[in-house]
Amino acid sequence: MKYTQLGRTGLKVSRLVLGTMNFGPQTDEADSHAIMDAALDAGINFFDTANVYGWGENKGRTESIIGNWFAKGGERRDKVVLATKVYGNMDLDPDASSVWPNHDKLSALNIRRAVEASLKRLQTDYIDLYQFHHIDRSTPFEEIWQAIDVLVQQGKILYAGSSNFPGYKIAQANEIAARRGGTIGLVSEQCLYNLAERRAEMEVVPAAQEYGLGVIPWSPLHGGLLGGVIKKEAQGGRRASGRAADTLADPASRKQIQAYEDLLEKHGIEPGEAALAWLLTRPGVTGPIVGPRTAEQLESAIRASELELSEELLTSLDEIFPGPGPSPEAFAW
Repeated sequence: MKYTQLGRTGLKVSRLVLGTMNFGPQTDEADSHAIMDAALDAGINFFDTANVYGWGENKGRTESIIGNWFAKGGERRDKVVLATKVYGNMDLDPDASSVWPNHDKLSALNIRRAVEASLKRLQTDYIDLYQFHHIDRSTPFEEIWQAIDVLVQQGKILYAGSSNFPGYKIAQANEIAARRGGTIGLVSEQCLYNLAERRAEMEVVPAAQEYGLGVIPWSPLHGGLLGGVIKKEAQGGRRASGRAADTLADPASRKQIQAYEDLLEKHGIEPGEAALAWLLTRPGVTGPIVGPRTAEQLESAIRASELELSEELLTSLDEIFPGPGPSPEAFAW
């Protein structure tokens, strides 16, 4: 496994990030633990989760599964760079007629409450990377950074990162952090970024690079669309659903995905592995998040991390998925 620095920090992380969103809802605890063991054995040391994973009445379940895995010992916690997130509502009262205030978003109160709850579920004393899952338009960054400063001083978190932030919010957050002193500001941005969805290249990725944030792409296969979905359907396998199904319903988009699969068949490369390998060639990318439901899916992702794409293939992929180009040229002269 290859490693890189997380943005401008001295922290070394694997070029694949183990996403855990499926742990609980789709993968039971025993299989989740087996996947984490396999990831660690393969050298993946960067694990990503969120306090809301588990969803619905099971919010927090994913963090608990990870915490039970840490509790097994064997230096599991010491070997892992642990990232979780705060923003979503964590009020678990199923009988509540409405959302109880101050159990979500990025107020200093909720950040304090949420980090304590995550530490308890994760059975750890500290979180390496604490990420804001979404922007909070109601809370000023001065308040957010004050809360983060306290947590860093208490040793409960080491770094802060963002997720789903637009470029201007990355800039705003880090400019305010710099004016305040204390915290070093955001060190990473987790964003939607893949071959079929390249809008992040317009402003998010450039902003991240300018401010020294590592870029952590989520949904690297675009909801399965880039994982050989047409071929799988033809072979009687799992049919496309959600975003992938909606995209394939459009004839022009289906033609684009067919061209992608045909290109990779010509080169003898699995589509899903090519999509991951492509992200690893992109400037500013620390590593994509892979969310395996099974051990076999993890093995495929590990193979992708070692895959070298030729310049000819990279050029052909750009022709199929050209991307928007940088701003302001993407929308101006």
